[in-house]
Amino acid sequence: MIRRMTLALGALVTTTSPAFAHLNPQEHGSFMAGFSHPLFGLDHILVMIAVGLWAAQIGGRALWAVPAAFVTTMAIGFGLALAGIALPFVEPAILASVVALGLLVAMAVKLDTVMSAAIVAVFALFHGHAHGGELGAAGAWQFGIGFVVATTLLHGAGIGLGLGIARLSGGALAARIIGGLTALTGLVLAFG
Repeated sequence: MIRRMTLALGALVTTTSPAFAHLNPQEHGSFMAGFSHPLFGLDHILVMIAVGLWAAQIGGRALWAVPAAFVTTMAIGFGLALAGIALPFVEPAILASVVALGLLVAMAVKLDTVMSAAIVAVFALFHGHAHGGELGAAGAWQFGIGFVVATTLLHGAGIGLGLGIARLSGGALAARIIGGLTALTGLVLAFG
């Protein structure tokens, strides 16, 4: 099973490309440009899945509160970018989020729900700001709704993955391996 998950993550790493993260809104519409943005950027996919996986590891209220904190704060970051309010270190913070959330999953860190939500919210602010900064010719509302929907679906996939593998023999180890591979991929993205 661990071999299959490693192969799946390898396939994900080799098939995503930053160039595909930006659909032309004039050809595809603003909603689809926003929706596709998190689905074709490896850093986005890894973080969104890791948020859901970590929420599943924590369990209880964190299953909904942690992803909700991410999506809500991401929307705030998007609004800050649209208002022209700059944030420092946006790209480094996004890459740090891949490493940090991967490590939280790898170490199966179980904090209380409020603290866990606060951690993901900090990273979400930068992800949302980046989305706002990459808006281009897309309509803000449609683009924003698109990436919020896609992000929510990726969080759901992470939760489903976490809950699904938790039922398997060795599932806790498998989740930790996925977290470690996520953190490692984040380091490669940052320094590669």
